[in-house]
Amino acid sequence: MVTSQKAAVNSESLKALIREVPDFPKKGILFYDITTLLKDKRGLATLIDALAQNYIGQNIDLVLGMEARGFIFAPALAYRLNAGFIPVRKPGKLPAETTKYDYALEYGTNTLEIHKDAIKKGQRVLIVDDLLATGGTAEATAKLAASLGAEIVGLSFVVELEFLNGRDKLKSYDVFSLLRYDK
Repeated sequence: MVTSQKAAVNSESLKALIREVPDFPKKGILFYDITTLLKDKRGLATLIDALAQNYIGQNIDLVLGMEARGFIFAPALAYRLNAGFIPVRKPGKLPAETTKYDYALEYGTNTLEIHKDAIKKGQRVLIVDDLLATGGTAEATAKLAASLGAEIVGLSFVVELEFLNGRDKLKSYDVFSLLRYDK
């Protein structure tokens, strides 16, 4: 699958709004804190518009956002694309009947859930999250959506940490990341 990288936005101006926090959550890690971008009204609007620009005209039915930071971007993007929003949550958080997907992490496993009736077979789905790191959560969400009959239009991320090679797990999907970091 071809991976998208189109967006008419100055990514450096958005990157300038992201705070870099060294040694968080542990020593040796440089954390890219997007909360400083989120509080900037022009930056947030620019970010949502740039993400939407990549999918306008693609007849997206639903935008899925993963807990927790995907919940920030997916509803705004769904609104901009005239689509619905579906939350993908940690176990035990959704009130109706769910289906789940277990996936491996570097040290252990994790589980995601979605309502069984969230997606109708053939609906065009966009998956959105704040960060593409190792790709495990995005891959699990795509498999979960596909198990309900979704047509995965793409996976969209605000930030991609290229040095973690998460894109490698997502080769069968159209992947778009707005801001990319190589270290």
